[in-house]
Amino acid sequence: MAAIPSNLRQIESLVEIVARLRGPDGCPWDKEQTHESLTQYAIEETHELVEVLEYPSGALKDQKMKEELGDVLFQVVLHAQLASERGAFTLEDVISSISEKLLRRHPHVFGDTKVADSAEVVRNWESIKKAEKAADGSGASASPYALNVPPLPALQRAYKIGKRTEKLQFDWEDAEGAMNKVEEEFAELREAIDEGTDEQVQAELGDVLFSLAQLSRHLDLEPEQILRRGNVKFETRFNKMVELAAADGVDWGSLSMDDKDKYWVKAKEILRGK
Repeated sequence: MAAIPSNLRQIESLVEIVARLRGPDGCPWDKEQTHESLTQYAIEETHELVEVLEYPSGALKDQKMKEELGDVLFQVVLHAQLASERGAFTLEDVISSISEKLLRRHPHVFGDTKVADSAEVVRNWESIKKAEKAADGSGASASPYALNVPPLPALQRAYKIGKRTEKLQFDWEDAEGAMNKVEEEFAELREAIDEGTDEQVQAELGDVLFSLAQLSRHLDLEPEQILRRGNVKFETRFNKMVELAAADGVDWGSLSMDDKDKYWVKAKEILRGK
């Protein structure tokens, strides 16, 4: 096994820094934090890392990835520090836990198990994971047909639910069937908007979003990734539109909607030409 590079030992310095931030003479903000209050930051930092991972390869991506990985690591160390203060566990316990898990779930590397391909690796992983959950009582249901989809961002979880029901043979045959379901849900949403209550509108809009995630799945597309790209596309075009207006010496706030639409079309044409 390869030796741990000396520069990775700097994590000890990070642990000391975080402990000092939480100490008597530390940072007031850091000292106020709890596992619960840090939840939003864990989500934000993870999403920022995911965004960078989708950058085109190059020096900028590497630099940003290094920064965002550091931010995620800080979250890990900070949560471990809070747990240590409660006497629950330490960062060393976290590292030991993941190390032991990797050893258990890779018997084809650290044991005598033979595998033919990566698909068999995944099947073994899921089988071992299921056995672990059954052993510690954390399995949500004993039924082999239960969904038991882990908590994820809502759109990604909808996709995972669909993948699970697909395996259980409760699914449309093809993308056309999923598309028909989207159209059906849109019709029900329109009816709820016209005649229903706020609760009914929310329920129908949820059905539309869920069905769109399933259509994406049938098109072999990951909806969370697609929406992230759509967000970036919109933001880029919007910022270009504002930039064009500023270059013309126009105050954005004074523009009519028709004028804004013209800048939108112009920005779209310019960006498409790149």
